Amino acid sequence: MAETDTAEDGPKKKKGLLIPLLVGLVLAGGGGAGGYWAVTSGPLAGSVESASDDGQGDEEEDEVVTHIRPELEEVAFVPLEPLVISLGPGTAGRHLMFSAELEVAPDDAEEVTHLLPRVLDVLNSYLRVIDMEELNDPRTLVRLRAQLLRRIQIVTGDVLVRDLLVTEFVVN
Repeated sequence: MAETDTAEDGPKKKKGLLIPLLVGLVLAGGGGAGGYWAVTSGPLAGSVESASDDGQGDEEEDEVVTHIRPELEEVAFVPLEPLVISLGPGTAGRHLMFSAELEVAPDDAEEVTHLLPRVLDVLNSYLRVIDMEELNDPRTLVRLRAQLLRRIQIVTGDVLVRDLLVTEFVVN
């Protein structure tokens, strides 16, 4: 009698697993089909249309290109001298090699270039106090870049320097 109970439990468990599996597959297929529709022809579809052969295709292409790539502001880059900073007495002669460029408006490049000694002083002063443990953190560069940009903007004025672009950040 115990054997018949065990035999009856086996098929019931398989049937109980089959229904949720089929429901899940149907829902996954419906979700995939709905996502495909939304991206290709639904609310998330792009507005790029193919050019027609009636002579107006060039104007439509220009509109599409302008829509995809907006006009960029004119910028100039003021390179900073590469800095080599010793990392302190506890680091056994290790150094940080740092170089960057300042993003400025083309009209402000000469004024920012004139202020570069002050900018380099701020960079040196800030980077000298960074300890080795902080440099090992992968998120450090983002934090340092924000801190350095703020200090540079204090020296040069908020409107002259738009951004700091780090081109080299090597600890050896």
